[in-house]
Amino acid sequence: MNVSTNVPPRGPAEPLAQRLAELRGPAPQRSLNARSLAALAANPGCHRRAVLDAAGVDKSVLAARLGRPAPFGQSPFAIARGVIFESRLKADGYAPLLEPLRHHLGLPADGHAPLLVPDLLHRSGPAVRADRTAEALALAAADPEAWTLLDHPMLRLGVAGSTAYLEPDALVVHGGRCTVVEIKSFPVLDGGADPAKVGAAARQAAVYVLALQRLAAAAAGRPLAEDPYTEQRLPGSPRTSVLLVCPKDFGNRPTAVAVDVRRELATTRRQLGRMTGIGRLLAALPADADFDLAADEDGAPARTTEQLAASVEAVPAAYSPDCLSTCELGFHCRARARCDDRVEQLGRGVRGELGSIRTVAEALAAAGTKSEDLDGADDAAERLAYAAALRAEALGAGAVGAENQGARA
Repeated sequence: MNVSTNVPPRGPAEPLAQRLAELRGPAPQRSLNARSLAALAANPGCHRRAVLDAAGVDKSVLAARLGRPAPFGQSPFAIARGVIFESRLKADGYAPLLEPLRHHLGLPADGHAPLLVPDLLHRSGPAVRADRTAEALALAAADPEAWTLLDHPMLRLGVAGSTAYLEPDALVVHGGRCTVVEIKSFPVLDGGADPAKVGAAARQAAVYVLALQRLAAAAAGRPLAEDPYTEQRLPGSPRTSVLLVCPKDFGNRPTAVAVDVRRELATTRRQLGRMTGIGRLLAALPADADFDLAADEDGAPARTTEQLAASVEAVPAAYSPDCLSTCELGFHCRARARCDDRVEQLGRGVRGELGSIRTVAEALAAAGTKSEDLDGADDAAERLAYAAALRAEALGAGAVGAENQGARA
């Protein structure tokens, strides 16, 4: 699992953390993870998702309360299959996992170099585990001859004034540097895997690489390299080629695929850097806005659906049809875009081409104005409206199909 829950900070809370806690209410905090950060980086202009993710609001529950639940996330069968596959890899002292690592990383055979597996305090909170991971990584990088496996380390990553705790499946440290290892349950058939699933895994792994790059740069007292394609060869710094460990063909025997994530890393750095600071977004919210999903003493929701909807609409969104496959609030935002007749429902490309035109009605009016000297202008406008409606429905259905396909995976 790559989801963790933040522990409450000790002592007085900072104003930013206190305001985020007030927005969330007494409900448990949902922590940012690599999947959510990859989706957030794909749509950095969405202030709504940035605020909800920073506050740790459960967007699935919120979408259901708003009347627009989304069939979002992996299926229980896919999650169970992944847990079983990972547990098999770590049986017998990680013996099944070491086989593909030897092939790709040059890990010596048994007895030639012992594999160190330090205790990373998995029963502790995220902050403690992140400190322990940084300490273990520094010790492993200090001995270039040793081979060290960090099993489910915990990493920190600052995003727009908020801290995310990330949990890759494993890190292998040797020669003073580390390699991210991600365990996935989708198969590698005849040496290749589903490009869509590999791409999603690469975007997720790029978030881990970025967190490790920042950790290594901070430990060395140096700034992060401006060029994302430049590897800083610092103690503990990550390689930009990650390993995906997957089942081979239709069995449970593992195989590894090396994936270069430099392009995904550059995109993630650029998109996360464009995100507006959470403090600025919170300052623009009404004082009475909150996303409290808890129930009162009688079991009734503390906030009505109308109150939650008003708070959600107080935060600007940047909807596009691909949000249906990446965000739990995608169906709610699509419904609002359709009700408001916004051009965002037609996709990012159409939105960009129309410039200052914000609604479909304005686009049709502009088309009618340009055709006023031609016969059949009204008929042309009707055909344009019909084509726009068909395009919106096709994009929506396509995004839903892609989302459902991802859920089955």
